[in-house]
Amino acid sequence: MTTRREFLKQSAVIAAGAALAPNAFSFSMKKKPVVLILGAGLSGLSAGKILKENGIEFKILEARNRVGGRVFSHKFDNDGLVIELGAEWIGGSHERILELCNEINLELLDNRFKDRLLYGNNYYKPGEWDYSSEWKVKFNKILDDYKYMSDADKKKLDKMDWWRFLMNNDIPAKDLDIREYADSTDFGESIRFVSAYAALAEYAESNEYNEMDFKVKGGNYLISEALADKAGRDNILLNHSVISVEQGSRIKVACSNGEMFECDKVICTLPTYSISKIKFSPILPEEKTDAINSLQYSRIIKSATLFNKRFWDEESFSILSDSFSHFFYHATKHQGNEKGVLISYAIGDKADILSRLDKENRQKLVAESLKLPFGDVSGYIENNVVYYWGGDNYSKGAYALYGSGQWFNEMPVLKKNFENIYFSGEHVAEWQGFMEGAINTGEDAAKEVMG
Repeated sequence: MTTRREFLKQSAVIAAGAALAPNAFSFSMKKKPVVLILGAGLSGLSAGKILKENGIEFKILEARNRVGGRVFSHKFDNDGLVIELGAEWIGGSHERILELCNEINLELLDNRFKDRLLYGNNYYKPGEWDYSSEWKVKFNKILDDYKYMSDADKKKLDKMDWWRFLMNNDIPAKDLDIREYADSTDFGESIRFVSAYAALAEYAESNEYNEMDFKVKGGNYLISEALADKAGRDNILLNHSVISVEQGSRIKVACSNGEMFECDKVICTLPTYSISKIKFSPILPEEKTDAINSLQYSRIIKSATLFNKRFWDEESFSILSDSFSHFFYHATKHQGNEKGVLISYAIGDKADILSRLDKENRQKLVAESLKLPFGDVSGYIENNVVYYWGGDNYSKGAYALYGSGQWFNEMPVLKKNFENIYFSGEHVAEWQGFMEGAINTGEDAAKEVMG
């Protein structure tokens, strides 16, 4: 039985062999390549760190005015509270990022929660709700049987969506509703749009908290800042949006500000939306262009409400909900302050609708959603900030979403090198939506360009 990690390694070996063969002579001369990295998110910064440590000349071109990409911490300045409007969780089995945080002396905070449930005008505390006993038995068997699935079984499963898979396994209606609330927050869209293989693999291969274990004290942005220091600030050029990449005897990269760069190798860490806006010469292979155009990214909105009183009952507070936001959680856990922040996390069409509300109506909606368990909390609200990733200018989504039939078909194509352009980023990682994957793929790409 092949895990996702093993499958990606096999795909990478095949892609690397195909890409490196024509250039074997040039690398035999041991000449160090000049490299351009597109994107200063965690993947690009991780690649830069590796290149810097190995004495490789490189520059990182970043379209935003900051490093970090989809790592986006926010500080409520008057109160010193820090929340994550972008990438948030570090999993207990995310070995590389845990090692990296230890290396750069970043302290991790427990970021695990105990879910309450709002369902059908009833509020249930932890221990007062659960999936039905019959479904728990059946689902545990499904998870256990995963390790016996053949690669052919997995490819067949990939052709189905997660909702259909659950329905085919006779999940009771209430249990299906709860899985929709819980699982859609993992993938950023309804489970009707998620590959059944991608979903089952995530739940079968992750820990009991689904890798939602830790975050960095002071903000996850400290990871990207530390990586930027390691890569060298003078190697990072902000406000440099790439518009064309031309491969010839050398690679010429042009930016919208008129600047032009030449190099031997390119590491492209960009999300597929940004890749699609670049003019490549020669053009990308048709199968890669099709894969880029077909991969969707999740529409997620994080609406963070600052309250002057922590009226919820404990630090590990979270709610799965049948309201507009499927998930509320305490975003300032372990930050000593009488004030606190709850993040309302919505996905898909709901996120798109919520993104169009002004602050006043966002706050009203949050208060209304919390009325059943806590009464009128509107008087505690001080502020609300929001970020809608579905409208982000560079990604048009929070992270990649593999739909039916895409994981085994589009993933290897997206990961495959094109001549002297190498691709990395969370969308070609073992799991989507985690900082671990961005770092892993960035480091792998850097090692590959060095031969």
